[in-house]
Amino acid sequence: MLGTALACKMVAYVVFAPIVGGLSHRFSRKPFLIAMDLVRAGLVLAMPFASAIWQIYLLVFLLNLFSAGFKPVFAATIPDILPDERTYTRALALSRLAYDLENLLSPLLAGLALLFFTYTGLFAANSAAFVVSAILIALTAIAPQRQAERLGTIRQQITFGVSAYLRTPRLRGLLALYMAVASASAMVIVNTVVYVRDTLGGSESDVALALAAAGGGSMLAALSLPRLLDRVPDRPVLLCGAVLMALGLFGMALGPSLATLVCIWFGVGIGWSLVQTPAGRVVNRSSSADDRPAYFSAQFALSHACWLVLYPVAGQLGSRIGVEATAFWLAVGVLGFAALGAVLWPRDDPDVRLHTHAETDHEHTHVHDDHHEHDHEGWEGPEPHRHPHGHAAFRHTHPFVIDDHHATWPDASTP
Repeated sequence: MLGTALACKMVAYVVFAPIVGGLSHRFSRKPFLIAMDLVRAGLVLAMPFASAIWQIYLLVFLLNLFSAGFKPVFAATIPDILPDERTYTRALALSRLAYDLENLLSPLLAGLALLFFTYTGLFAANSAAFVVSAILIALTAIAPQRQAERLGTIRQQITFGVSAYLRTPRLRGLLALYMAVASASAMVIVNTVVYVRDTLGGSESDVALALAAAGGGSMLAALSLPRLLDRVPDRPVLLCGAVLMALGLFGMALGPSLATLVCIWFGVGIGWSLVQTPAGRVVNRSSSADDRPAYFSAQFALSHACWLVLYPVAGQLGSRIGVEATAFWLAVGVLGFAALGAVLWPRDDPDVRLHTHAETDHEHTHVHDDHHEHDHEGWEGPEPHRHPHGHAAFRHTHPFVIDDHHATWPDASTP
């Protein structure tokens, strides 16, 4: 039952997030985020009234469906509030710290709360937390966004985020590194309990200690990363994180004692935080402000698709060939994904690029600037206005991202 519920969560994340990201330019973010919180509050409050298994599955699916709408749009809004990259990096570090603390402390706090409250009381408290979140968002000053206009059909708009993400070399590299993260974290989450309880004969407390070590390593890395990223570019930091995870899994393949396992998982936790914490910077750098929710939604969906694949792989391999052998082959996979990431994400990766626009005719809302210089017949009205217009072929230089006007990544060899 728990496995099915988690599968419902992952499917909701992978399927729904790109749809929301692709259409997010059509609505105002702040009311949308508040609505997502209030809907989730109602769904959690309905949990105690579920009287059949299918009702639980449906509520879990809907809860995560709306979470898939909230989380990436929320992540895309943070750079609007914190435009300075150094401040934004520190926000990412605190976000990673909060995520790890949640994973470590939530089960403990829930267990303690059950000593004083019923399950219904826990769900009511969770519902109230979503309401508090909605209130905090309502009180937060968020600059009003410019209503972006995306070209193409509804289907093209929905698929824009994933398509643009996969056409950006550094983001393809980031996705490969997320496959490495999914491999290592799946090994830790799925097989730690099996190894500690069955192989080492340890207790539930030993399992908790090993898992806490991974979380502790992740939190330590998150706290250290802002100062590191002030001096070192993102790419080598992420690649070092992948290599560190591979070394940890190779150590696990040797059949360590509990004390050694705790140290190994601590290092693996550092490794996956070195990849996940700066990922928001990479996505933010690769997208325009108008298209940022679509990119973050693509990142959210594709990264969770990695876990959707690797969780069952880690479980099946662990049950068929043993935990140590599974660690070895997943370590090989992590190294392979790290190498793939290094190839897909070029070492020389400037933001500003010289590129060529072919001659084109299209229609969208625009103002007259260096890019839009054309004649009018008098009926077009004041700017910004919309009418069919053409662009002659030209070359220019600016910070480059994939969008409606830049569909292809420029070839680095082009003079």
